[in-house]
Amino acid sequence: MKHTLPRLAALLVAGFMIQTPLLAQEAKPAAKPAAASGKAGGVATVNGVAIPASRADALLQSQLSQGQQDSEQLRTAVRNDLITREILSQASKKKGFDKKADVMAQFELARQGILVNAYLQDFVATHPVTDDAIKKEYDSIVKTMGSKEYKARHILVEKEDEAKSIIARLQKGEKFEELAKQSKDPGNKDRGGDLGWAAPSGYVKSFADALVKLEKGKFSAAPVHTEFGWHVIQLDDIRDLKHPGLDEVKPQIQQRLQQQMLEKHITELRAKAKVE
Repeated sequence: MKHTLPRLAALLVAGFMIQTPLLAQEAKPAAKPAAASGKAGGVATVNGVAIPASRADALLQSQLSQGQQDSEQLRTAVRNDLITREILSQASKKKGFDKKADVMAQFELARQGILVNAYLQDFVATHPVTDDAIKKEYDSIVKTMGSKEYKARHILVEKEDEAKSIIARLQKGEKFEELAKQSKDPGNKDRGGDLGWAAPSGYVKSFADALVKLEKGKFSAAPVHTEFGWHVIQLDDIRDLKHPGLDEVKPQIQQRLQQQMLEKHITELRAKAKVE
């Protein structure tokens, strides 16, 4: 019954994953050119075709961005990889694959992907998320989550009459844990309906509203309806909610806000585009 935003420390960003482009310029000393020996300053020449140094630099930068350490061994591996690619590329062209429609379509998709990636990287670099924006978002999330968390149980059934029957049996002294075995929630029916500790914001609104009105040790006097069915709720305990510090979750919030900015920008571009 919980939302997909359970804890501040677990905030994740869905959607576009911003990857480092091959030629990204980062705020660190640039690596020396990857080009090794070859004609006209290139990496190598294969069957009369020169492999340009710029291609080696691009591949080297992609490896460095993934955590590889710059070394002669890596540069040699880059050169060998480019030579193998060129040999296979020439063999592919001899087979006529560079003229096939499906291959050309993949070429275009790859080209677009690189252009899009470069554009998004530039947008992120030129629209940094400020510390003030991060603090404002943090405060908003903390306020939404509240200052308390609740340890609750519930029994989920399909019909209101079933829930009323369970409440009547509880009022006669039957154990909540035993009645929970008939719950339609497979995740906790065998644990007495135990939902563990959670802030009210972790539940759908009608469930949360009913939960916070309960006294500790009491169960709901009337069935609670949500999109999942009808609930009988019992509140076992309440405690102060300890939020993670801003520094602890700052990277996640920054990524979240960055993602929102990207999505807004893309939406604006789509609105301006003439699509027929």
